Amino acid sequence: MKTLPTLRVAKNPVRSIALAAALVCGAGLLPQAHAQFKVAPPGGMTAPAPAPAAQTQSAPRIYLADAIIAVVNNEVITRQELVERLRQVEQRMRNQNIALPPQPEFQRQMLERMIVDRAQLQLAKEVGIRVDDTMLDRAIARIAEQNKMSLTQFRAELEKGGTPYARFREDIREDIIMQRLREREVDNKIQISESEVDNYLAAEQSAAASQKEYNVSHILVRIPENATPEQSAERRRRAEEVLRQVQGGGDFAKLAATYSDATDALTGGDLGWRGPERLPQLFVDALSSMKQGEVSQLLKSNTGFHIVKLTAERTPSVMKGGAAAAASVQQTHVRHILIKTNQIVTPSEARRKLTELKQRLDNKAATFEELAKLFSNDLSASRGGDLGWIYPGDTVPEFERAMDALKPGEVSEPVESPFGYHLIQVVERKKDDVSKERQRLIARQAIRERKLEEATQDWLRQLRDRAYVEYRFDNADSRS
Repeated sequence: MKTLPTLRVAKNPVRSIALAAALVCGAGLLPQAHAQFKVAPPGGMTAPAPAPAAQTQSAPRIYLADAIIAVVNNEVITRQELVERLRQVEQRMRNQNIALPPQPEFQRQMLERMIVDRAQLQLAKEVGIRVDDTMLDRAIARIAEQNKMSLTQFRAELEKGGTPYARFREDIREDIIMQRLREREVDNKIQISESEVDNYLAAEQSAAASQKEYNVSHILVRIPENATPEQSAERRRRAEEVLRQVQGGGDFAKLAATYSDATDALTGGDLGWRGPERLPQLFVDALSSMKQGEVSQLLKSNTGFHIVKLTAERTPSVMKGGAAAAASVQQTHVRHILIKTNQIVTPSEARRKLTELKQRLDNKAATFEELAKLFSNDLSASRGGDLGWIYPGDTVPEFERAMDALKPGEVSEPVESPFGYHLIQVVERKKDDVSKERQRLIARQAIRERKLEEATQDWLRQLRDRAYVEYRFDNADSRS
């Protein structure tokens, strides 16, 4: 059975279930699916306030799959939604050999993440973020292509694995919407000063000889926004208890899935291999004095309390992304012909048109520059499709992969990217020293990535704490 790759737009691992678990065999509902849920509100929150009299009238106990278990602002989360999400994520965790947390904690974690997702989607709707069917179809087509399947085969495989295609489409739509929202609310608001770039470059230069990459996992115990001293103390006690369990030999991944408030909790808190430029400075400082297999003490940030585990470390021959990565890089002089797709020009028509143009080039019936000026749909058309000298990372991955596979003078087959379909021609290649401006750009990108994760966690915390949430389970209401 093939496994779907992680779509880049789906940073939240809980929302990535459509990608990480879509093609696994359906395992049926959890054994607890028809038992009464006893989901506790997230730790560290104020004691549940009693509901108004009109809301506290006891109703008959409901066991139906569509019972409401939470209200988020003005929308509901049903028991059926939670059961289905639990089933899918449980299957993914089993496939990745991540120990499942106890069922009450597993249900609590999942419900909390669904609440955060729902709050994000509500905000996206308020600010007018939409993903139309055309963009959605392109995203799904790229997923199918990455799995080396036609769209028909991909859909059949989804259905065979127990994932309805309509549900998969909506999951992907929501993933893209939330990614666009985070770009708007977080990515675009990160500011980097020139002094930060100067300090980064100086540090990179002095540390280049001993630069390392770390394989890291972490657990976050979140502190609510504007927390009282009592709430902060309670969260510290919770974090200290988790640390004691880790130090006592507890399974780190299972404890992350059980207690962590980070979005990667249900992947065992695994951050994967990262260079220092892709980690918060708080983590880097702790990791610098740790040995492989060690766990940090509690690390305090404005988001909460962190526990970091150093699974492994390595010293790459060439660091990726660092400003001191290499003295020189390969540049490619490239040109292209772009046919954009829209409601009038379908993907098949765009491919057919570019195939015809390539045949004309192969038969030497026209030059690349002539055809680009006549048919290309972007601003480079007036220059014969010339994009100039391109550094690695300057273009989208689909374009870069196709470009890198070409020899000078060679023309590609039609290549799909988020912009449409391209014919690509490599004119020449050269090795070039990284300019000072380029070094500063790389440094700025590295600093942004370092800041991004913590900024995202902080934004999600604020969004969650501002949301009105009412829990409805076990015949009782509670609000936060």
